[in-house]
Amino acid sequence: MSRLSFKEQVLRVREDAIIAAVNRLLADKGFDLMTVDEVAADVGIAKASLYKHFPSKEALAAAAMVRLLERALAVIDQQAAREGATALDRLMALSRWALEMQLAGEMPTVPSQNSSLRAELLAHKTYLDLLMQVSDRLGAWIIQAQADGDIDATLPPELVLYTIYARACDPVPAYLKAGGAYGDAQIVELVQRTCWNGLRPAPKG
Repeated sequence: MSRLSFKEQVLRVREDAIIAAVNRLLADKGFDLMTVDEVAADVGIAKASLYKHFPSKEALAAAAMVRLLERALAVIDQQAAREGATALDRLMALSRWALEMQLAGEMPTVPSQNSSLRAELLAHKTYLDLLMQVSDRLGAWIIQAQADGDIDATLPPELVLYTIYARACDPVPAYLKAGGAYGDAQIVELVQRTCWNGLRPAPKG
């Protein structure tokens, strides 16, 4: 593999800084309220320079989503390598990671029904490929967990998958954090319990 030239390295570092800024702003404000001017100001570059890397606000958000899926795949790889872990253990670890990312202000949030962003994502091959990889690998764990008796086998696997994805945009952690009664670790544990065990009390005895 050839090494990047100095110019290419500079461009890569700048793009990484841009995506990191977009990620923070999407986590803090969401897609609708984030502006390209804010991204440029956060990175410390002119808006014209930013447009040399990403031609639109939608392209910026898509790049952040690609980075998120890459990070999710890295977590999935780590969980796959865990010796002795069940499929349910691995699924729970991924949802824990998503909650921790959200509480740390590192989970980008995008509107599911925004037409311009949706069109950008549906046309983004890398995003779609990564999303399929994540979904396929989680889907295999879900089916295994159902076969193991750890997840209700009468539930459609796609329902379980969407429930796990929902942890990335779950409003409950933010509400609990705003209340000030719980620390981040407590919030993660509480949301994990309700996600995986429901609201019924634990069996006695």
